Amino acid sequence: MIQRQDIRNIAIIAHVDHGKTTLVDGMLKQTHVYRQNQTMGERVLDSNDLERERGITILAKNTGIDYNGVTINIVDTPGHADFGGEVERIMNMVDGALLLVDAVEGPMAQTRFVLRQALAKGLKVILVVNKIDRPAARPDHAVNATFDLFIDLGATEEQAHFPVIYAKATDGRAGATPTELDPDLTLLFDTIIEHIPPPTVDPDGPTQLLVTALEYSAYVGKIAVGRLHAGRLKAGQAVAHIDHHGNTAQGRVTKLYTFRDLQRQEQTEVSAGTIVAVAGIPGVGIGDTLADALNPIALPPIKVEEPTVRMVFRINDSPFAGREGKYVTSRQLRERLMRELESNVALRVEEMERAGEFLVSGRGELHLAILIETMRREGYEFAVGRPEVIFHDGDDGLTEPFEQVYVEALNDYWGAVAEMLGKRRGRMLDIRYGEDGTVYAEYSVPTRGILGFRQPFLTATRGTGVFHALFDAYLPYAGDIEHSELGSLVSLEGGPVSGYALEHLMARGTFFVRPPQEVYAGQVVGEHIRDEDLVINVCRTKNLTGHRAKPTSIVEALSPPRILSLDEAIEYLHEDELLEVTPDAMRIRKMELDHNLRNRATKRAKYGE
Repeated sequence: MIQRQDIRNIAIIAHVDHGKTTLVDGMLKQTHVYRQNQTMGERVLDSNDLERERGITILAKNTGIDYNGVTINIVDTPGHADFGGEVERIMNMVDGALLLVDAVEGPMAQTRFVLRQALAKGLKVILVVNKIDRPAARPDHAVNATFDLFIDLGATEEQAHFPVIYAKATDGRAGATPTELDPDLTLLFDTIIEHIPPPTVDPDGPTQLLVTALEYSAYVGKIAVGRLHAGRLKAGQAVAHIDHHGNTAQGRVTKLYTFRDLQRQEQTEVSAGTIVAVAGIPGVGIGDTLADALNPIALPPIKVEEPTVRMVFRINDSPFAGREGKYVTSRQLRERLMRELESNVALRVEEMERAGEFLVSGRGELHLAILIETMRREGYEFAVGRPEVIFHDGDDGLTEPFEQVYVEALNDYWGAVAEMLGKRRGRMLDIRYGEDGTVYAEYSVPTRGILGFRQPFLTATRGTGVFHALFDAYLPYAGDIEHSELGSLVSLEGGPVSGYALEHLMARGTFFVRPPQEVYAGQVVGEHIRDEDLVINVCRTKNLTGHRAKPTSIVEALSPPRILSLDEAIEYLHEDELLEVTPDAMRIRKMELDHNLRNRATKRAKYGE
């Protein structure tokens, strides 16, 4: 065994929006990845459109830079717990981590999650206290709180003696003290070389590569990405492909790449310790091992926490089905979901008894929402049901997932927030009061209690509250939770929405549509002011008379409709509703479109007929 002194493999981990991707941007600039006259946008590793729009990292991505003759392979990881599968598998590729903590907020909910993953793998960590230029920055508090978190998570004595660097990532500056920053990131690079251990490898042993990510090229097909733990790989080399079930098949490497300066660089041979990309193994999946063809030895498979939330995906059978989508059949939907399983290790897909229906399980609402949005943008048309938690019924009785919920709210709104969490079976674990009138609290809440919680929380705090949830554990069933949901306004018939009809129905609730938008019978067109559904005719027009009226004047006088985002639409769904998703629109509808049949079903359920 030897140490590759010319390589450092690191992950960048942090809570959402603490500056991971921005720091990588600065590191790339200062290692001359770009020409001086080349324009570089911000968040260059967030190449996914959804990542740029939401301002979060969803998919783990890696690149390599050269610093004083040492290759530093950098992996940018998601900060949101819903994408924890990405974080968990990436930890298998690196030997250390940069932990970014906001100088104002200190360690947050997802900080705990990503740090726990790093410590469990035995990684050495460098703490980077970012955004120290903010007016309310508390760098000393951030360091002390992070140290307490290390101890709380069971860090070893060596892990708890972490170096601390203070930074302003937006300017590409770092320093040993919060008051004096160097003009560049040289201190950060030097600290990485000094404190992050080089990979310990056996270059002459049998080939072993654990596949931790998948990419795709139109020219070479599926590309497996992972760290070469032992041996060597050559272009054209025969290898054994061992899947996560232990089955072995033979394959051959057609192309071999390393990562440098945001690009894949083709290689003829690489040795152990390097993060590589391999083409030529069509059936490869995440967690598989590429091993020596004559001496195939599998590496331990990647373990990912089980899903906690699930939704039903089904073909769209609304009256508007097939109008807007490119892929609309159950076969196309099935193929797309099965393809997602190849790279999304935290996802589960089961075919249901009813044709065209699939039970899709993930790590949270956001995890599933990103999948839905991605498929919609690809041209798929389908429908999804209301999210529900996954219960376990074992020897200890019925258990359900619980979340550690971290809440920030102004003191003026705290009473309403505490009442909401109490009704949702929340149990307070900790509370403290900030000097600025902000209340910081930690709760243990059943996952059932936080489904659909975000919107009412933001309403109660006038949009000023901060809410984060992190999966904790499966615990005994907490009991029934009463939801005071408002009912839906449901269209009686199909056709274009009439301004005349809405004018007379505005007092009934908040509408999601406006004239002359086309709707169909059974479509949810708004939210009722009461806790029951109301069937209305939004297509009704005024009887013809000799009086001339200007239709546009009515439309202009109407209140603007409430346009739901995908996240809001998923949170809104009731048990008997579906969300119709197409490339052009999202519509909430009743599962049973005929209101007479819905009424009969309600009576049967009520009176046991």
